[in-house]
Amino acid sequence: MTTLGAYLRLMRPANIVTAVADILMGYAASGALLSFTNQGSSALFSNDSQPLLWLILATIGLYGGGVVFNDVFDADLDRVERPERPIPSGKASLGGATALGLLLLIGGILAALPVSLLSALIALGVALCALLYNWKGKHHPVLGPINMGTCRGGNLLLGISAVPAAVEELWFLALIPIVYISAITMVSRGEVHGGNTAALKGAVLLYVLVIGSILSLSLFLNFNVLYSLPFLALFAYFIFPPLFKAMPTKEPKLVMKAVKAGVVALIVMDASIAAGFAGWIYGLLVLALLPVSMYIARKFAVT
Repeated sequence: MTTLGAYLRLMRPANIVTAVADILMGYAASGALLSFTNQGSSALFSNDSQPLLWLILATIGLYGGGVVFNDVFDADLDRVERPERPIPSGKASLGGATALGLLLLIGGILAALPVSLLSALIALGVALCALLYNWKGKHHPVLGPINMGTCRGGNLLLGISAVPAAVEELWFLALIPIVYISAITMVSRGEVHGGNTAALKGAVLLYVLVIGSILSLSLFLNFNVLYSLPFLALFAYFIFPPLFKAMPTKEPKLVMKAVKAGVVALIVMDASIAAGFAGWIYGLLVLALLPVSMYIARKFAVT
């Protein structure tokens, strides 16, 4: 691994692609894409799409910086449990990683500012939540997963903030990624020493709750659940089999595969919601990020 490759690995590039999917989904939910079905994909590349481009840059900075600080705060622990990671292996320095993390977080906040002050404040909140999680949150058995989920929920709100007034109306959509990421975080704690049966079973229940919540959106919003169903089926196919396979043995490798599947499946979840708001073509556009993330995941670690 080269020095550049080590710093890229710290940023978890495959995961960053899933964060972009959050923005695309939130952008659709905000109503900013009402003209999409009439204008086709060209609507995404008009002058009106500039807020979307700024928000994508913002989430790249926020997510990248957040996960870099994960390794910064875990440097001592990784020297014992995961010596192959960039910092303990010596491929990346602790000071260099800290500087990179700060640069990414600050850049993410500044990138949101051209959209609106609200977008920048949401970005600041996401950055602070990420730092809190890496510093203290991850060590708490209950608040830790919620803290991590809040980072993702904030990222969804960042996408919705393309239309600032929509945040007040659609804030509850952030609860879906909060629940989902909380489930993944619960599972991920068994990556090193093996999974916990209660945590794995709890994740199954939370996954079911997420799918049920997405299906129920049609009861409250202008959401076409029929467009969403094929994507939800694919979502279930991604998340449940690896989790069920990890349950009997609780082996770290199987748990890691379940976590990896859960992270990558975020794109499918986002596509299922985006399709309900903006049509199946837009859902496929979001889903197109999936092979990109999966390809990058072969080169760089997801967890």
